[in-house]
Amino acid sequence: MKVLKFGGSSVATPERIKSIGSLIKERYEAGDLLTIVFSAFGGVTDELIKTAHLASKGDESYISVYDSLRERHTQAIQELLGSNDIVSGQVTENFDVLKDLLKGVFLIREASLRTMDYILSFGERNSAYIISKYFEKIGIPSSYLDARDIIKTNKAFGQAKVKIELTEKLTSVYYNERKDKLQVVTGFVASDVGGLTTTLGRGGSDYTAALISGALNAEVLEIWTDVDGVLTSNPKIVKNAYTIPQLSYDEAMELSHFGAKVIYPPTIQPALSKSIPIYIKNTFNPTFVGTLIN
Repeated sequence: MKVLKFGGSSVATPERIKSIGSLIKERYEAGDLLTIVFSAFGGVTDELIKTAHLASKGDESYISVYDSLRERHTQAIQELLGSNDIVSGQVTENFDVLKDLLKGVFLIREASLRTMDYILSFGERNSAYIISKYFEKIGIPSSYLDARDIIKTNKAFGQAKVKIELTEKLTSVYYNERKDKLQVVTGFVASDVGGLTTTLGRGGSDYTAALISGALNAEVLEIWTDVDGVLTSNPKIVKNAYTIPQLSYDEAMELSHFGAKVIYPPTIQPALSKSIPIYIKNTFNPTFVGTLIN
């Protein structure tokens, strides 16, 4: 099993999703057994936070932000899948629930951490579902996996702590029953043992991918982002920054604590504990080797 994670910038537009589709189809046809973890479409999480905060302040402009989000997903479905009543119906149902939820926030003038986790979950749930159906359209047999079914946490809404043993057990059971299809998984979201939606905090989609990798003793974990791996410094500040070809787990962990945003500390641990190599790759430069962490 190889686990790949694609961030929001990688799936910001239908054109970028199509590029990922070509990459994954090539890997699938080469015989790779894959699990793909997706973040929300680029910028969607920020917009969900914005509309919730506006609603909590009693600002009716939250409706226009919500409408823009809904239209963006509708357009994505149209460009990727054409007229697909099943997919459109499911995403419409999701947005109807979100609309009611935001209306409640507007009425009570409050968006608790528990409510925010549920609101934010719609980003990943919609993106992964739409992409899974696009994969099927282009000839990649795939299943949509809502990570809330396998990743279990406590009730620390906003940055929940994962129950590792239970998560590993549920993940193993799920995959043992579905060995033939590529899995398309929601990043960032999870649930407590009672089923309440939680989120994993900053870098949560990376953590989702790492947890699945650890539970399945994956061959490799690939984090696909918008830079050529781990660089010597911030390329926005240092013009001649270059890619570090290889790092140890400890070196990667230390860099993450000192601000290397391409790596998040929780991501390292599940891979480190099972000695799973991590590749940091660039979606926009897929042939570049990137950085290997092992």
